[in-house]
Amino acid sequence: MSSKRKTSGTKEGAKPALVPKLRFPEFREAEGWEETTLNEIADPVTKRAIQGEEDNVLSLSAENGIVLQSEFFGKKVAGDNSERYLKIARNDFVYNDRTTKASTFGTIKRLSKHPGGIVSPIYKCFRFQVDENPVFWEWYFESGIHNKALAGLVNEGARAGRFNISITQFLSTGAWRPGEAEQQTIAECLSSADEVIAAQARKVDALKTHKKGLMQQLFPREGETQPRLRFPEFQNKGEWEERALAEIVEVASGQVDPKEPPYCDSPQIGSENIESNTGKLVNVKSAGEKGVISGNYVFDERHILYSKIRPALNKVAAPAFTGICSADIYPIRPVNGDLLRSYLLYLLLSKKFLEYAIRNSERGKIPKINRDALLTYEALIPSPEEQHRIASCLSSLDTLITAETQKLEALKRHKRGLMQQLFPSPEDAEA
Repeated sequence: MSSKRKTSGTKEGAKPALVPKLRFPEFREAEGWEETTLNEIADPVTKRAIQGEEDNVLSLSAENGIVLQSEFFGKKVAGDNSERYLKIARNDFVYNDRTTKASTFGTIKRLSKHPGGIVSPIYKCFRFQVDENPVFWEWYFESGIHNKALAGLVNEGARAGRFNISITQFLSTGAWRPGEAEQQTIAECLSSADEVIAAQARKVDALKTHKKGLMQQLFPREGETQPRLRFPEFQNKGEWEERALAEIVEVASGQVDPKEPPYCDSPQIGSENIESNTGKLVNVKSAGEKGVISGNYVFDERHILYSKIRPALNKVAAPAFTGICSADIYPIRPVNGDLLRSYLLYLLLSKKFLEYAIRNSERGKIPKINRDALLTYEALIPSPEEQHRIASCLSSLDTLITAETQKLEALKRHKRGLMQQLFPSPEDAEA
């Protein structure tokens, strides 16, 4: 054990040791977590790179951890100043004191994906001593337990979203640590949970990739009049019919005042409420709750909602209720039996239409496709029976993707809850 570490003995007048709400059976009778400071169990990384050394230039990402700079920025940006960069090794930690939405007091990550490299001197780097479990400390920082300690370092000299925290100041902050065996057990538990989450995320991504590829097969490509993949019963049904959308759909016109009843109490959908590529509606509230004041369109269960703003985002939805939508959205509905609403949804989500919408977006600060360009689109339409078959297939796949995504979110919630239980709260010691 390091000579720098405090003993675990409790001194008179000392703060009580912390105990997490959830402890593994073998540690339930153990002493509480020991209060220490980071500089007693970790050391700053001060070794500099050699001039011209540009291999494995690393950057810190709040979302992806410590990654190759060439992957993060698309290029290496160390340049001629590489000799000022810090050399780090696997299991070293990097702290960026710039605030983000996800990290109020900055981002702390462990180098786990690469054996080593160099990082910008704007980062603070440190390394735990050999008898500390770096994986445990990675979870410790991710749990947010250290935010209270960092909050005490925030000074008035902070600017542009960055705190003026030196490595010495950072390592002077207090921390709570269990014994080595408990560190190992917590690290293994949360790492296992992370592996399960990663496997589920890969499953969801694979399903989304499969759907994307399937849609490209089920809809004719540019310059073709039949899809490359057809269901057996339609194999010999010939070419699809080309129809301008103006012939088979109607786009809502005439706006209503969202401040007046009954519209103020109606669900209101803006572009921000439609998830890209999936058609999922998120965080839908009434017009009154959102404080909407500008004119809106009325829609019902017959309409498909198409966001005309930034068509590259591919925001299309099929609401199962009546409501109002912003003027940035076109409510579109089929006007005869030649076109099914369910098929129209996937037609507007298709790669071919997406590319058309992007090409025909009005040039300006915010690209958008106007009504005339939308209605001019020449769509290839199969029989209603084949439309139904295609839409049913893709809808079933969407249902599966939704279910697997919900499983993924449940696993993430479980992990967050587990972390809250496995790590004590510093406030408990102050009670």
